[in-house]
Amino acid sequence: MRIVGRWRKLLRNRHIRGLVTGIVILLLIHVIGTLGYHYIGKPAASWIDSFYMTFITISTIGFGETVDLSQHPMGRLFTVGIAVLGIGTMSYLFSMLVAVLVDADLNTARRKKRMEKDIGKLSGHYIVCGIGRVGNNVADELARTKRRFVVIENDRAVLDAWLEHHPHALHLNEDAADDEALHRAGIANAAGVFAVTGDDSHNLMVALSVKLINPKARVVVRLHDIRNTTKAKRAGADEIVSPDFTGGMRIASAMVRPHVVSFMDQMLRTDEGLRVEQVVVPEGFREMPLGNLVAKSRDYILMAMHENGNWVFNPPDDHIVRAGAAMILMTSPDGRITLEQRLQAV
Repeated sequence: MRIVGRWRKLLRNRHIRGLVTGIVILLLIHVIGTLGYHYIGKPAASWIDSFYMTFITISTIGFGETVDLSQHPMGRLFTVGIAVLGIGTMSYLFSMLVAVLVDADLNTARRKKRMEKDIGKLSGHYIVCGIGRVGNNVADELARTKRRFVVIENDRAVLDAWLEHHPHALHLNEDAADDEALHRAGIANAAGVFAVTGDDSHNLMVALSVKLINPKARVVVRLHDIRNTTKAKRAGADEIVSPDFTGGMRIASAMVRPHVVSFMDQMLRTDEGLRVEQVVVPEGFREMPLGNLVAKSRDYILMAMHENGNWVFNPPDDHIVRAGAAMILMTSPDGRITLEQRLQAV
């Protein structure tokens, strides 16, 4: 099905359709020529001789008549017809091939320019540096929770494999540690960066580059060797994640608290996209009781609030909400967006 879909997409291009049409016509001319020469040169002309005669006529090689044309009054006229049709089709094919190559270059340039323009409009988005196994899961989570992001991947083959499943994703085929690549990804207006390549040293370079350009951007760094934690902190990492350490914790949790793990796994697999999210109360927010702000809803459940370094679990309706506080909710993406918009409007 995927191959059929690709062919349909290709055939929407008129130059590709012209190229396919030209190839079909050329094959038909070879079939007609082979049949005609076999008839004209019988009984001496074999099928191979007939095909070869057709081929050298169309290609204008002209090695001589492998089929005796003198035995039939229309032999040489038939050759003229095959030559005119074949040479004309070859010229058409060549022009279509040139058009396809030029069109591909122009389309690539247009897509790149349009993508850079779309990235330039982003604000508060995320940048995923490295789209391997970990980066793939990070990008999927951002997409499921309706967060905007840009992918930077240096390996073209890896990027193309990912783009097969995410053809409309914003991306750059560049080195994420390069300042210019980060600028093109909109680092100045980004909310955060995921440095999740498979190389610890490269992730440290990404973190350092990000903090030098935009110190306010939050940086999460993936590390294989937990001994590099101190270096990552010095490079500017706000959070460090070791898949080996996290995997060990997950395995232990599956043993000692299986119902909790089962609940979290089920939550991640639901079609509603339920997650435990945080929503930060923006600056300039007018203080008000929690009950007036967060109404009861099926889209979210308020679990706790974090303010002034303290946690308030299951806060009551008369709890005063102030700017800078973080709400911890179990919510769907639409519920999170609705609450964020409500906070902005107050």
